[in-house]
Amino acid sequence: MEVSVIGSSQAQIWRTELGYFRFCFGKNDERNRILSRKTNHVCFVCQSTRWRNSRLQLAVKAMKAEPVLASKPSTRSKSLGSSRLFVGLPLDAVSDCNTINHARAIAAGLKALKLLGVEGVEMPVWWGIVEKEVNGEYNWSGYLALAEMVQKVGLKLHVSLCFHGSKLPKIPLPNWMTQIGESQPDMFFTDRSGQRYKDCLSLAVDDLAILNGKTPIQVYQEFCESFKSTFSSFLGSTITGISMGLGPDGELRYPSQSHRRQAKNSRITGVGEFQCYDRNMLNLLKQHAEATGNPLWGLGGPHDAPGYDQSPISNNFFKDHGGSWETPYGEFFLSWYSSQLISHGNRLLSLASSTFSDTAASIYGKIPLMHSWNRTRSHPSELTAGFYNTVNRDGYEAVAEMFARNSCKMILPGMDLSDEHQPHESLSSPESLIGQIRTGCRKHKVEVSGENLDSRAPGGFEQIRKNVLGENLVDSITYQRMGAHFFSPEHFPSFTEFVRSLNQHKLHSDDLPQEEEVTSQNLNLTSDSSMHMQAA
Repeated sequence: MEVSVIGSSQAQIWRTELGYFRFCFGKNDERNRILSRKTNHVCFVCQSTRWRNSRLQLAVKAMKAEPVLASKPSTRSKSLGSSRLFVGLPLDAVSDCNTINHARAIAAGLKALKLLGVEGVEMPVWWGIVEKEVNGEYNWSGYLALAEMVQKVGLKLHVSLCFHGSKLPKIPLPNWMTQIGESQPDMFFTDRSGQRYKDCLSLAVDDLAILNGKTPIQVYQEFCESFKSTFSSFLGSTITGISMGLGPDGELRYPSQSHRRQAKNSRITGVGEFQCYDRNMLNLLKQHAEATGNPLWGLGGPHDAPGYDQSPISNNFFKDHGGSWETPYGEFFLSWYSSQLISHGNRLLSLASSTFSDTAASIYGKIPLMHSWNRTRSHPSELTAGFYNTVNRDGYEAVAEMFARNSCKMILPGMDLSDEHQPHESLSSPESLIGQIRTGCRKHKVEVSGENLDSRAPGGFEQIRKNVLGENLVDSITYQRMGAHFFSPEHFPSFTEFVRSLNQHKLHSDDLPQEEEVTSQNLNLTSDSSMHMQAA
């Protein structure tokens, strides 16, 4: 595949006005079209007048991978202070047939990110692809090939182990496990109307031998051991971090928003529903109620809680004043519900920590940012997701303590969200919730790694800067996610400027490259004025 970069004589990427990168990750529409119609050709096109006038085309194979100064060495670190910037690879970077999707576009994208000074990329590894047909039989070929691509470019790799399924793109759980689920539907989370959430297993079956005589914890352990053995040559060098999947979308939470029916253009999120109605969860609830001397409290979840798309005041349980959440029953149920989630997280993070303890890779777990209705007294969206956090109680300190106990770092999404851009009616405050979670992490000395939630969030880049620099410094920031929009003219120039601003923030004034230092002599160019880079 041939990839052209029509650019500038300036090698310092943070000093250039990097142009529009156009990739084909899916449909080749007019908005994201590939300019050249030649077979297997992708053109990186710059709209800057200064770039167009220079008419230089850079041969990446002939360039060094990192930015180069003419004479004075830079003392800059590789990261934002002590933080590092990663970009997520496409969720379907590896197909269900274990081949790399969009291989040429990804290869070109990796080289572009390296030139920008990005630390590395995040690679989602799906249970349903690796262990697709038979329990205990693993096919890592697609992910090995992708890891080799990343290593060859010189980027670091953060691996996310995904023990859940995805609806978009469609990535199911392993076929063999889904077949078991057909005869044992209570292995899935269930709401009060009997709807099953089939994109991950219920936490109530963690220690039940339901998978061909094995428990899910044993199956996860074997998967992690196979990954460790297969990728041993990458661990600690190319692979610097591993995220352990903890639930829906990889996050430590219940799938409380899984069956929403709101209109797609609705900006208001309902409170969600409790997910405690599969037989195994009900058994645990019954045992706990009997042990506390209130057997009638173990018959089910709150009967007066609203539905998925409803507001807190549509029923009695979450009402700010006089709501059942403040009654002895409410405290009993919410304490049990949240403790089950924390125990589940502890089991999985303990597994990951012990499995990879002899590698140099850091272990991470991700929690959600359930910021809707955060300005109410009951915080209903957090309660249904499993976090017993109200105006009277800190629900995240116990979570941070659990992460600290397992020597794990916490991934916190929503670094791009600001209060001013949230719908007033949702009583949402992502900023205060992020602040509260980070306070708990500081108390227990848990390092935080940030993520964005929406690459189209208004003022997102500025909000990320606010959340990751200065006194808010994070371990790393992962920007989600590579694809057609990421490299589009509407987005990529802004991302380039964002990276440049982070690089400039961490440099002392005498480390900043001078305009005259960065010239065409820094580039190893051929005599052909029509050079191209090969993205093999």
